[in-house]
Amino acid sequence: MALPRALSAAALALWLAPALLSLPGLSGSAFAAGSLFCCNDPNGKQVCSDILPQECLGRAYREIGESGRTLRTVEAPLSAEQRAQRAAAEAQRKAEETALREQQRKDQALLNTYSSENDIELMRTRAIEEVKKSIKTAQTTIVEIRARRKSFENEAEFYKNRTLPPDIQKGLRDADYEITAQERVIESREKDLEAIKIKYDEDRRRYRDISRRTVVR
Repeated sequence: MALPRALSAAALALWLAPALLSLPGLSGSAFAAGSLFCCNDPNGKQVCSDILPQECLGRAYREIGESGRTLRTVEAPLSAEQRAQRAAAEAQRKAEETALREQQRKDQALLNTYSSENDIELMRTRAIEEVKKSIKTAQTTIVEIRARRKSFENEAEFYKNRTLPPDIQKGLRDADYEITAQERVIESREKDLEAIKIKYDEDRRRYRDISRRTVVR
């Protein structure tokens, strides 16, 4: 049924009345009241009334105004599984938004830290040199401790098959402890060295990506 043009709301309502009155469950008083509530019952048959029909409970329905236009559409209540799926999707969306904001924050911090790739390389070289100095210092300290321990070993030669004096025992123990401590320092700093290389390699890669996007825009 084609709609006439340039009808007022009142005229359109009168024009639609015969069609609307023919819908199941619709009375003249229902149409006069204003809004109609319509849905499809379990058999697929459309049911309308001026109040929400019993057949529409738990189902999707539309509210139709006097002009015959749909004022709103109400979705059917979600099942427990659907609610869980929607909650999971919402949680995923929020997690993605949080990750995006965090990446944007990191990108801005990167741009605030470096003005060029050359800056990244300079800071990388400086950080590596500092760690290598620390490792070199620990290695030198170990050499010195071993020299000191050697003197205690020489003294211990005079006490073969006899109990070592307490000061020699302590000297040997302290030297071994200090050597172990310095070896742990070296091990830790070598891990720092690898972490620094990875960090600055990633900073350089990310900086290039950001720069390319900026140029494209």
